[in-house]
Amino acid sequence: MESAAAILKVLPHALSKFEVPGDLPHGKVRDFYITSDSKHRVLVATDRLHIFDHEIGLVPYKGQVINELSAWWFERTSDIIPNHFVSSPDPNITIAREARALTFDVVVRGYITGVTSTSLWPAYASGMRHLYGITFPEGLKKNQQLPQPVVTPTTKADVGRGTRQALTDIVGMHYLTEAAWAEVQKAALALYMRGQELCAKQGLMLVDSKYEFAYDLKTGKLMLIDELHTPENSRFWRAADYAQDMATGRDPQSMDKELARLWYVGQNFKETDPVRMPDDLIVALSQAFQQVYEMTTGLPFHPASYPAQERLEGALVTLA
Repeated sequence: MESAAAILKVLPHALSKFEVPGDLPHGKVRDFYITSDSKHRVLVATDRLHIFDHEIGLVPYKGQVINELSAWWFERTSDIIPNHFVSSPDPNITIAREARALTFDVVVRGYITGVTSTSLWPAYASGMRHLYGITFPEGLKKNQQLPQPVVTPTTKADVGRGTRQALTDIVGMHYLTEAAWAEVQKAALALYMRGQELCAKQGLMLVDSKYEFAYDLKTGKLMLIDELHTPENSRFWRAADYAQDMATGRDPQSMDKELARLWYVGQNFKETDPVRMPDDLIVALSQAFQQVYEMTTGLPFHPASYPAQERLEGALVTLA
């Protein structure tokens, strides 16, 4: 893991976008383009950080972590469901099979927690017991493990689309047929259980995670896309601290993007003019992302060079 000094040294060069003539399509985190044969998508993971539908700054090494960690997970879950990963010619780049994405996301939650509008705890604490078409029992405590993981679909929150919204009836709202929705739920739960199993071996708790699915353009079969079990799309806690945290009523220490959400909530976040992230928060986020990578994989994190533009161009020079 990089030191605070090393992280702050490269902060002015953190990857905000992949520079090309004109402009590339982009999501909240990744810039991308389709290859000339229309069969593959080139995904460049940047260091951009979004919370509450706002880009609030750059976190050095964030893009590298989520790209490399996703590749690690894709390899270890391909027996559950095929994924879009083809290759990674650079620490920040994934070459992926092009696919027809579902128009909603799937979040599997194993604990009742969170601060966002689609998280379980804020709604439950306000008195709601029927969420995402699921009835939750009385007496649950914040951060408590649920009797069993639950599948909670949401709208996508792409750039300019606003915050996510809960979806209560995928079949009734004509997103998917009953059989197709059952297949998606089965895959999401299996991925989450595999994630929990492998994280537990390394002292991590996979609290919840977002999954994005698509249909393969060639075979028509369901496949996994985007990223997998990263601090960008998942919540992680340290297993060793959880029992004590629950006994004392203390929130578990986040090792993911939740660090930023909690900080902004504590600052009375204003959507119209979010303040810049302080350096200590940027360092904490970068180190948390790196720690999750190292704890999950058992490998040391090897930081790629900044500025990133030249190496990204070099990695893609032979790609159509």
